[in-house]
Amino acid sequence: MIRTIINIDKEKCNGCELCVNACHEGAIAMIDGKAELIRDDYCDGLGNCLPVCPTGAITFVEREAAAFDEAAVAENMKNQAADLQQHTHGHMQPDLACGCPGSQSRTFNRENTAHNVHSAAPAQPVSVESQLQQWPVQIQLVPVNAPYFDGANLLIAADCAAYAYADFHNGFIRNRITLIGCPKLDNVDYSEKLTAILANNEIKSVTVVRMEVPCCGGIQNAIVTALKNSGKMIPWQIVTISTDGRILE
Repeated sequence: MIRTIINIDKEKCNGCELCVNACHEGAIAMIDGKAELIRDDYCDGLGNCLPVCPTGAITFVEREAAAFDEAAVAENMKNQAADLQQHTHGHMQPDLACGCPGSQSRTFNRENTAHNVHSAAPAQPVSVESQLQQWPVQIQLVPVNAPYFDGANLLIAADCAAYAYADFHNGFIRNRITLIGCPKLDNVDYSEKLTAILANNEIKSVTVVRMEVPCCGGIQNAIVTALKNSGKMIPWQIVTISTDGRILE
């Protein structure tokens, strides 16, 4: 069948492996130091790998290709998980080139607050006013048309961001309508829903808050696609949060 699928230019590939980590279906692998599409039926054609490629080596093409096989992908991911579990139980360090760096375990040393935690009584909840203006907030659950969208400054955020960035309510949610999601876990293309929201409402601006991990490229790619498909000129910006809670850009 003729369908949309990714194409990787090996001459442009620098071997960074970001596309391998961003691909949720295991369709890309590193072979001789270069990224390669290993099976057509593993590629869903959504292109979560595109926004993470720093050299522009990945593009979409229309060509004869096997249909996307969700069952084959599920079996492949199951086998990868089993291999990873076997390595873990054998006290071996997992090979991060075959997994998502966003899932890598790490510890942050909060030395400035450590003495307070050990010397003081259990902390009491601090009374802070929520800045959330609407419900629901999940992209998949929010209606396409709602009164609060008219004239709204829209916030599209990775759901991890609110946990990583301490002042998320005051820094980002305040005076914005908030939509959250995780392209790695939801396994859906948000661009169609976001396009409908942008096209059918008078949105004033869009702010995207994503995490630094490669899989968050999916949420950024979705809003870029939605802005193009909506046919509207709407001011927008991308803010990236580090896994230890800092604004990177």
